[in-house]
Amino acid sequence: MEISRVHPDLDGLKALAHPTRLRILTLLRIDGPATATTLANRLDMNTGATSYHLRHLARHGFVVEDAERGNARDRWWKAAHNSTWTKDSDFTDPEGRETLDAFLQAAVVNQTLALQAAMEERVLLSDIWRHASTFSEWTYRLTPERARELVERITAVFEDFDDMDAAGAVPFQLQYAGFPVPGHLALDPET
Repeated sequence: MEISRVHPDLDGLKALAHPTRLRILTLLRIDGPATATTLANRLDMNTGATSYHLRHLARHGFVVEDAERGNARDRWWKAAHNSTWTKDSDFTDPEGRETLDAFLQAAVVNQTLALQAAMEERVLLSDIWRHASTFSEWTYRLTPERARELVERITAVFEDFDDMDAAGAVPFQLQYAGFPVPGHLALDPET
């Protein structure tokens, strides 16, 4: 399966910087099409709020109506892309940097919630899935150039794995973050 990517502009990134919208988009990407009611139940929200967020995501092209499902009463929504990609170099002015950081903050909150949920379910996993999972951390001493090389190489490996159609395949989330260990750099964005 080829991964379709969206590279949001500033307004789109502002829409995704809302943690609930990002969570809705993530659920649609992982679980497939859903109605506002289904999503509201999953997120413990009211349907009106979920519908509002879905319309906002649709306005920016992140979700679309699923024409193959639903009727006049039930609108089904699906993710328009498999992945959202951003680059620091696309958001260099103060507003862009602030918006990108707000989006990344929302992403980290959602990733943290997913990690916590995974740990809570770990006791229920079969041995085969327990052995296939990891909660690991590595710390290296790298220059910015080598750090970028490492990120690019890991990303290439991630993009090569997708057994979507294989028997027994389930959504398997990999999270990785790369950053200088806090407190070890001068806090000057020019360095």
